Amino acid sequence: MHSDWTKVQTVGWLVWVLFAIALAVGEVLTPGLFFLGPVSLAAGAAAFAAVLGAGTIGSLIVFIACSIASLLILRPIARRHLRLPAISRTGTDSLVGRKAVVTQRVDVHGGRVKIGGEEWSARAYLDDQVLSEGQTVDIVQIAGATALVAE
Repeated sequence: MHSDWTKVQTVGWLVWVLFAIALAVGEVLTPGLFFLGPVSLAAGAAAFAAVLGAGTIGSLIVFIACSIASLLILRPIARRHLRLPAISRTGTDSLVGRKAVVTQRVDVHGGRVKIGGEEWSARAYLDDQVLSEGQTVDIVQIAGATALVAE
């Protein structure tokens, strides 16, 4: 005859599986954070530990250890891959963040820069900044056909 405690231990793995599924669904519904996904994997590991007979305390220890490990290892890797690389951006958005060379003095009133092989009209991004010819600058923003640049 099974005691109530034995029944709790027997269904413990099922509770962990349901918890893992709920966390995975939460991860899908909150894209970009990548917090619930690693914790969901830890809940799956706890379910596996429960199946192997680790008991409630053992499964909880596995869950905590795997949560910490997966957040420290998997989350930084996933966050690096979620950033949109410049190559994926199109049009003028792909120019933001790139380097340009000043071909004609640039200040708040205007100037010229060379971006790749093309010459663009440019303005200093900061009001008090003056950029000299030959200087390498960063493209901060594109406003119409004008590149806003800064050191």
